[in-house]
Amino acid sequence: MKNIRIETGKPYDVMIGSGLLDNTGSVVSNVLPKARKAAVITDSNVGPVYLKRVSSSLEKTGINCACHVIRAGEESKSMAVYEELLTFLAQEGITRSDVVIALGGGVVGDLAGFAAATWQRGISCIQIPTSLLAMVDSSVGGKTAIDLPAGKNLVGAFHQPSAVICDPDTLTTLPDDIFRDGCAEVIKYGVLEDRQLFDHLLENGTKFDRSYILSTCVSVKARYVSEDERESGVRRMLNLGHTFGHAIEAHSDFRLSHGKSVAIGLAVIARAAAAKGVCDAAASEAVTDCLVRFGLPDRCPDPAEELWPYVLADKKRRADSVILIVPERIGRCRILEVGPEQAEEWLRAGL
Repeated sequence: MKNIRIETGKPYDVMIGSGLLDNTGSVVSNVLPKARKAAVITDSNVGPVYLKRVSSSLEKTGINCACHVIRAGEESKSMAVYEELLTFLAQEGITRSDVVIALGGGVVGDLAGFAAATWQRGISCIQIPTSLLAMVDSSVGGKTAIDLPAGKNLVGAFHQPSAVICDPDTLTTLPDDIFRDGCAEVIKYGVLEDRQLFDHLLENGTKFDRSYILSTCVSVKARYVSEDERESGVRRMLNLGHTFGHAIEAHSDFRLSHGKSVAIGLAVIARAAAAKGVCDAAASEAVTDCLVRFGLPDRCPDPAEELWPYVLADKKRRADSVILIVPERIGRCRILEVGPEQAEEWLRAGL
């Protein structure tokens, strides 16, 4: 097992290891010794496969379980389902000494984390990501949220988990399409700051070394989160591909997955950087080549004028500027804060 420490205001460990799912109870008991009840939140895809193992592990250590299953899919990150979760926590009598456990992918983690952040002004949460995307990105760093029709993740809170339990064995049951979605976030880390990781992906495709990729991506994120817990500075670098990617996702009414949207967002910003002379054409082409190697899209059929209102609605926007994370070469990016007109030029250049 590998432990990666996240040094935030409330430090915690990301535990990565085969079979960890069956040790959930002992992890919760060690991290939260006063917890007597766990509200386990999962979805209709993950629950039938893993919920019994997690609840059995908890009950063996004397922790009572209350389980709630939401419908799988981005549409569950809504105000209505959030209210449903709060009602569930109230009915089960979850107290401040208890814990919410998010068992699933990014949707479950964001939604359950937000419920934990706001229930009784904040209770403990443990993340158990079961998708690649959640393991390398959304489960680490404390960002929780729900969506609005106006845009993605517009309502949320920073709420660090008490622990993150990553069992790579859960990746074996992921549908191929969902696994590839997570690969978009993995590719992001390579473009962001790790040429060796990027080259490994380009060479191996989906047969990459799982242990190496998980630990490397989480370690990269750990550094950014530890330095900038609330995303006011350098942590914004982790949004590479997301400003335009979120706009593409929202414009599709969330029918296009987050991973595929981020993939297109990566390709758009890489092409725009090349067009603007910030990076060379070879680096831009390497990004799109890697995306294609993983069976991910690199083109957006939507015109800039339709996407632009969603870019303006993005939560990363400042009053009179848009934040772009721009690649200079593979393994090096920078933060670029531009006016709305310039940002629209970047979007058009990348499409």
